[in-house]
Amino acid sequence: MRPAETPADAAGTIYACDFSSWKRPAVRRFFEGANVVFVRSALAVPAGATLAVWGRKPIPGPLADSVKLIRLEDGFLRSVGLGADLIRPLSWVGDSRGIYYDATAPSDLEHLLATTAFSPELRRRAQSLRERIVACGLTKYNLGQSSWQRPNTAQRVLLVPGQVESDASLRYGAPGLRTNLGLLRAVRAANPQAYLVYKPHPDVLAGLRAKGAGEAEASACCDEQVADVGMDAMLAEVDEVHVLTSLAGFEALLRGKPVTCHGQPFYAGWGLTTDTQPLPRRRRRLNLDELVAGALLLYPRYMSRDSGRLISAEQALDELLAWRAADGRGVPWWRKLFRVVLRQVVGVR
Repeated sequence: MRPAETPADAAGTIYACDFSSWKRPAVRRFFEGANVVFVRSALAVPAGATLAVWGRKPIPGPLADSVKLIRLEDGFLRSVGLGADLIRPLSWVGDSRGIYYDATAPSDLEHLLATTAFSPELRRRAQSLRERIVACGLTKYNLGQSSWQRPNTAQRVLLVPGQVESDASLRYGAPGLRTNLGLLRAVRAANPQAYLVYKPHPDVLAGLRAKGAGEAEASACCDEQVADVGMDAMLAEVDEVHVLTSLAGFEALLRGKPVTCHGQPFYAGWGLTTDTQPLPRRRRRLNLDELVAGALLLYPRYMSRDSGRLISAEQALDELLAWRAADGRGVPWWRKLFRVVLRQVVGVR
């Protein structure tokens, strides 16, 4: 099974603008077979060329005529460890229409989900991939050592995952609520008898990103906060998940959990979630394996840590499992020391 196609497949030269040195090797792997030229300004990109940029970062300089833009971002099965820790990714996405977390306009992923005729073979492949992800307990970052057990109560147990409030997915994918505290208050108001568990974002817990506005007051809106617990362990114990745009909602869907979206993440609007902010543009009804096929098989590209070549999603799972077995789910002492240095150099945003 060949890796997923991207807009780069037809391109001979890719200009990549404003990428840090640690990301550049991954850019070259992502555009395997292309000549990648790194530039500091869009002024260096000739008319009619293809330009790659990271996410929704502003493009430095004006674009020449007919430049084709590809926005890169982390994929949904990424690594053992945080991107904010500069951990090398196993998957990225490349999007020529927008980017998956920007709900203000269609993306390549939205187009795939809205128009693809999912064959029985593709749905079976997606089902097998989904079942293996769940059985192996894989998530985006695969962190967290501690287990967690739901309280001995008859109450419904609701998980509210926190996000980095400066993240672009909230700026472009949350037209209503945009803060963790606001989400907690809304979930509490709608579910006064439920047992609410709040899990801050791992980047915030690691001190690599700033806490949200008023997040210190979160304990007043929930029954419990958890820290060093993996998302897979949490999802196994809760009854429902409430998110703004967090990928945890997608991971909950994979595990058959009811999900309420208070924003407009890529997996909302297809009939699989309860949406407080419906997106009229998304009209098609999908089943879970069609969503998985689009999001994990057709949209991302997976890059081998061993060979540096593009690989299939199934091969990426093999590598993630081997990586997790070798590294464990904890954070080694040298990584904690590196975080101290990183905070001084980059700062906490």
